[in-house]
Amino acid sequence: MSIEDCLAELRQDADFMRQVTAWQELPARAGQFAPIPAALDPRLAHALQQRGLAHLYTHQAEALEIALRGENLVIVTATASGKTLCYNLPVLHTLLQQPQGRAIYLFPTKALAQDQLAELNTLLTTLHAAESGPTAAPIRASTYDGDTPAGQRRTIRSQARILLTNPDMLHTGILPNHPSWAAWFTHLRFIVLDELHTYRGVFGSHVANVLRRLRRLCQFYGSAPQFICTSATIGNPQELAERLLEAPVRLLDRDGSPQGTRHVVLYNPPVVNRDLGLRRSSVLEAERLAAHFLAHGVQTIVFARSRLTTELLLTYLRRRVQRPLPTARQQPGGAQHQVDPDAVRGYRGGYLPEERRAIETGLRQGRVRAVIATNALELGVDIGQMGAAVLTGFPGAIASTWQQMGRAGRRQGVAAAILIAGPGALDQYVITHPRYFFEQSPERAYINPDNLVILLNHLQCAAFELPLTTAETFGQVAFTQELLAYLAQQGLLHQSGDAWYWMNENQPARQVSLRAAGNDTVTILAADAAAAPTAAAAPVIGVLDRFSVPLLLHEGAIYLHEGSSYLVTRLDWPAGQAFVQPVSLEYYTEASSTTTVLVRREEKQERLGSSLRGQGEVTVTTQATTYRKVRLYTQETLGTGTIELPEQRMDTTAYWLSLPEEASESLRSQGLWWDEPILDYGPNWQEQRGHVRARDGYRCTGCGAAETPARQHDVHHRVPFRFFGYIPGPPPLGNQAYLEANRPENLTTLCRTCHRRAEMIVHVRSGLAGLAYALVNVAPLHLMCDPRDLGATHDFKSQHNGLPTITLYDRIPGGIGLAPRLFELHTTLLQAARDLVMACGCRGGCPACVGPNQETADSPVSTRQLTLALIDTILGE
Repeated sequence: MSIEDCLAELRQDADFMRQVTAWQELPARAGQFAPIPAALDPRLAHALQQRGLAHLYTHQAEALEIALRGENLVIVTATASGKTLCYNLPVLHTLLQQPQGRAIYLFPTKALAQDQLAELNTLLTTLHAAESGPTAAPIRASTYDGDTPAGQRRTIRSQARILLTNPDMLHTGILPNHPSWAAWFTHLRFIVLDELHTYRGVFGSHVANVLRRLRRLCQFYGSAPQFICTSATIGNPQELAERLLEAPVRLLDRDGSPQGTRHVVLYNPPVVNRDLGLRRSSVLEAERLAAHFLAHGVQTIVFARSRLTTELLLTYLRRRVQRPLPTARQQPGGAQHQVDPDAVRGYRGGYLPEERRAIETGLRQGRVRAVIATNALELGVDIGQMGAAVLTGFPGAIASTWQQMGRAGRRQGVAAAILIAGPGALDQYVITHPRYFFEQSPERAYINPDNLVILLNHLQCAAFELPLTTAETFGQVAFTQELLAYLAQQGLLHQSGDAWYWMNENQPARQVSLRAAGNDTVTILAADAAAAPTAAAAPVIGVLDRFSVPLLLHEGAIYLHEGSSYLVTRLDWPAGQAFVQPVSLEYYTEASSTTTVLVRREEKQERLGSSLRGQGEVTVTTQATTYRKVRLYTQETLGTGTIELPEQRMDTTAYWLSLPEEASESLRSQGLWWDEPILDYGPNWQEQRGHVRARDGYRCTGCGAAETPARQHDVHHRVPFRFFGYIPGPPPLGNQAYLEANRPENLTTLCRTCHRRAEMIVHVRSGLAGLAYALVNVAPLHLMCDPRDLGATHDFKSQHNGLPTITLYDRIPGGIGLAPRLFELHTTLLQAARDLVMACGCRGGCPACVGPNQETADSPVSTRQLTLALIDTILGE
């Protein structure tokens, strides 16, 4: 059995091929080689030959030559193309030539640092074995991060010459303690930034400021280190590198490495309800295809978009492999391959370090046959040679898609990658426009190191590390002195002579997190159900960032970890601890939240046709509200519950689109817009309301919650009251349409939470939510950004201007510059949204255009029609 047999079977499967929108075979590419440059230290050249490397790939040789000329460099080549040698060779050459020289390697994760240390040590062992003579001094390399024991740190500082660490440790552990690292800063020759493309958004903006502080200290100690960066394919690698380093950078993107044949398949799950635009679950399709590859003995990696999807797929696939695995669509008696369920593993954030290392080792050794992972395995951790990659949903960016696909076939040989589209608009656009996927340039990475909040934080750190002079600027910031004066007013700095001195007893770096979610986490503890849960003796199951806790670790949630289910019995929010107990259940939980946006400062506003566009600073507030219990496989709702946890707030930037009164009036005149509250439901309303509540047993028909003495439940019209055209008063001026509207069959009892959710359906019918959905899905295609960087909300009466408003906001604290670009693209986005909705083949609206269709059969106008009418009104068409 082989990957070729596996793919041949899929090609012969008519049902599978019917859903394939593209199948491209990327041909094998021969390697391009160059001799080892004569300038390389002979000892290092000999070590390479000892490892069987008589030649280098052309990009490795070119990278060495550029680096040895002293230029900053960013290398952008394919996964597994040997980028590591591109920086190891010039670094080791320099350290062999300069016995006091040092180098710092920065990796975005500790796992990457550990992985790269192993490869570096292999080369160093060969190098040291080739050296001879009493003066030979070995070059030592060490990791230095939060897991490094305190007792080893002094030894590492004094003996290591290559330090493998991460930006977080550089920020909190090294720069603030620079006197202990004086020899390092004095003799620092190279700084390596691996996986450059991960330094985007708020993380990249922080890292840019950390590098400002690093270069500032190097200048103080008399060094000027050279930078070597590596990156996956993104739209602006050179621009990003120069923004991070604030210095010229040479781009090297000619890849000389060989590549095996790769089959890239775009697959759209079959439609199961054409009216509603519903397709078969991408999760179930991923499970089926992963099982197909496993049946052929092909080691497989499955990528999922979220932690929850990762654990669901792990559960499903483990259950499937407990049965014999017939190959896809094969007749009984065909080839089978049995897989141990323990050979199917998960991999995501929240797993303990020892779990992740064991999974990585199992993948390299072939004992783990399948791994279901989030993008945590998208980066270059060595996991051996996967034969197939299955992507459950579009990862949100073309660059990420190719990066995940590249985890299969990392060496020569045939490999397969299948992208299974989800139901959303962006997934459907990509899967039905193969040329966009195969020909479009990858997305651009945005950072904003001069974001005022981020900048102020790092100015404080810089002042703590070394006094700033009254003539000094921080990076490229011309108004540095004004910011220092502001900090002095806050009592944090003091000016004496021509310098600003830190005056606070606290170390500021410890108060500044480099990542959007921060280091504020909640620990997940296994508590005995028979005893009162305490943290003292409870084993740790995992950790979760606090921002995600309200949706995943609320009381009553089912927390999935390595395919096992745990019931959250208690959440201690202030202490940052969640207590869980193992359960065996046939359901999982899915939480919902509400989002509101408050404009803090308007920077721009402009009337454009029948709309207002604005841009400025906002506060986004998210509140987890309810959750539902969802049966495995069938997705049936088994019950609901409420979530009572603090709301989460984030200050960021946004663009908004508002409808002036005349635009709303135009839609009202067509019967397509309702934004005023209904005050009169007819003379029989109170009687009918009481009757329906009694009929429903004074319980919410949505979640089953009983009515309380403090508040009666609401009664909701299934078909909105407005549709019946009630006019108060006696005929001929008035009518009795309220009788039809208030008939018991059209009424149902709902609690406040369920009623709010039901009312959102009415909001959708206005077209406002449909347009917000379409805009937030087409915007990333024009911004060339990751869709996860954008959020959207809509409000029938904005607190800012009192008008119906759609807001698109940066989902990154402080913003990264997307809002100004959205402001400029106002008309383009509206036209693109119209094209998206017009091109959709659904009837009333679906996840591929305006969002899930929630209309009833009695609705006179569909969400799709309303959204198009709204766009046409705004565009004046």
